[in-house]
Order: sequence, then C-alpha cells, then structure tokens
Amino acid sequence: MGRGPSIEGRKNAEDAKRAKVFTKLIREITVATRAGVPDPALNPRLRTAVDKALTANMSKDTIERAIKRGSGADGGAKMEELRYEGYGPGGIALIIECFTDNTVRTVADVRHALTKHGGNLGTSGSVAFQFTRCGELVFPTGGDEAKEEKILEAALDAGADDVVNEHGESTVICAPENFEAVQQKLIEAGLDAQHAGVVMRPNNRTAVSGETLETLTDLLEKLDGLDDVSEVYHNALLPAE
Repeated sequence: MGRGPSIEGRKNAEDAKRAKVFTKLIREITVATRAGVPDPALNPRLRTAVDKALTANMSKDTIERAIKRGSGADGGAKMEELRYEGYGPGGIALIIECFTDNTVRTVADVRHALTKHGGNLGTSGSVAFQFTRCGELVFPTGGDEAKEEKILEAALDAGADDVVNEHGESTVICAPENFEAVQQKLIEAGLDAQHAGVVMRPNNRTAVSGETLETLTDLLEKLDGLDDVSEVYHNALLPAE
C-alpha cells in the first residue's frame, strides 16, 4: 500500500514556499523604499508592502533589514522595478511585474516561460490598454446579502468608485490615489480585506477551457515561481472565478 508524503516532506515544501513568498515581499519592500523614503508613515507604497509582509508573518527584523537595503544603507545591490507585457496561450493578455537586481536574467526567464507555453513578449503598451490601474480590496462574503450591504455602504462612505459582488466576494474598487484613505476608512468600519492593493484590473475577461486552460495554468504557476516576478495580471476568466 502506497504512503503519502511524510510530515517532514510536507514541512520542507511549506518552508520552501514560505521562503519564496518572503523573497518576493523583501524585494517589494526594497523597491518601495528606494522609490520614496524609508519611513512607512511617510511612504504609502512602503506602508502597503510592510502590511503585506506582516500579514505573511514576516519578522520586524527582516522587514527593517529590507528597508535598510532599499535605502542603500547596507550597500546592497540596486533593485529595479520592471513591467513586461505579452500574450499567453489563447491570446490571453498578460502584465508581469518584476523586482530584480539582474534585468538580463529576468527578461530571459520571463521570455522562456512565455515561449514554452505558446506565448510571447510584446512591446510596452501592447496589452496595458486592456487593463485599468486601480485600488482593489476583496472581502469574502459567501453571498451574505447583509454583509454585502454593509460593505457597499462603508465603501461609498469611504469614497470608493464601485463595489462588485460575485463568486461569494465583494470587491471594492477605487482610484489608486485614494487607496490608502479608502482602506483606512474600511478598517475603521470594522472591515478587514482578505486581499488589498493597487492592481491592474482587466477591463474584460476571456473564458478559457480545455488545453488552453491547462497550458495557461501551467504558465501562471511557472511565472509565479520565478523569484523576480512580483505580480502577474491577466484577462482570463478561470473556472474557479
């Protein structure tokens, strides 16, 4: 009779996944620091990155080291923020945001992943017009109408632009420059988002299935597995969504 993975094996896999998440968060903090000032209270982007790190249970010492690195205080390698645009299988539009200290390595890794899955890199602006940059806060509701109504009222009072209720979630949408204020007002209203940040939201989604879905899923997993990739946005309507 076959045996499943050992407890030690599962723990090692979880530790590896956690380390990869931390690597991405540290890079995000580093770049956010470099783009502004090394004080989360005065740097909204850094504050958001630090909040994400704390939610992932990153230690304050690790966060402080990342901020120090971003400020150049430790003489560390300079991190750059890059955005690639391209197409995946089935013509699905992709925006791939990266933080890297080696642009040659990063573009090679991204291009290889796309090419291997029937996609290709595009030029700057080739797919960006299919997305809108906005603040997004997602709250699980399970279809609870009373909770959806509470979120709607709080979001409108906070200055949000729209609330979308679908698939058991309420998604609050706002202008990027209003994200911090809207998030704070929703927290004050007793609402803590499951996911929150400034994102590239697709204007329309394309349904995928069959072999295209399988290949796209593999591609998204491959891209997410690259240390230099911080976020991947796409316009596919996946079955789970």
